[in-house]
Amino acid sequence: MQSLGVDLASQPKKTGVAQISWSPGKAVVTEVRCGAADDDLVALARDAGAIGIDAPFGWPRRFLEFVSAHHGSTLPPTPWSDPHRDALRFRLTDHKVRAHTGRWPLSVSSDLIGVPAMRCATLLVRLGVRDRAGDGRVFEVYPAAALASWGLPVASYKDDRRPARVALLAALTHAAPWLELPPPLQARCEASDDCLDALLAALIARAAALGLTALPRDEELAQAREEGWIALPGPGSLARLVADAAAT
Repeated sequence: MQSLGVDLASQPKKTGVAQISWSPGKAVVTEVRCGAADDDLVALARDAGAIGIDAPFGWPRRFLEFVSAHHGSTLPPTPWSDPHRDALRFRLTDHKVRAHTGRWPLSVSSDLIGVPAMRCATLLVRLGVRDRAGDGRVFEVYPAAALASWGLPVASYKDDRRPARVALLAALTHAAPWLELPPPLQARCEASDDCLDALLAALIARAAALGLTALPRDEELAQAREEGWIALPGPGSLARLVADAAAT
């Protein structure tokens, strides 16, 4: 089995991709790079059994209702408050991640992550995704939340924080000795947070495919299918990613 991780940016040049090949007892990172257009991602997805995309799969239900009512001049005079604001800014899955990790994901309706989400929407159509809560193959992922679940360093490793990326990779390879990361590909992850996020996305995709991530409850499923659902790995799941390699 192969898993594909995508750190989706608004532009192809900042989009990271990583591929991992899984076999009994080990996983080999076969590709990590930056620079991927939608055609490239669709081609890479053909050989992947699990795909993790680091970008929101949808917008908050309440936000869409708010915008629609505003355009139709039927917006009720709801008093402005922190709960009302947060209902417009965050999805159900964002609230779940906040409850489990203590940190908010970026708001798709009010932060710059909204632009990659627009690109993601068109990509999901091309990949044939109909269930944004996770269709068994394509999953929304959030690397920072997975790090917390896996007990790995969560200090920011973005932009010019290369030492933080080096430390995180050292902790990751120590916690997952079965992960073979060739030195040239490790160097790319050390040099680029986009590449590192793509690598983490490929690992999370594997966890989701094995059923090692939290799922929406029955009463949450309809909303999750509209808004998207972050595949959040459970504690200790990193060590289990190779356990069922023979079966998959």
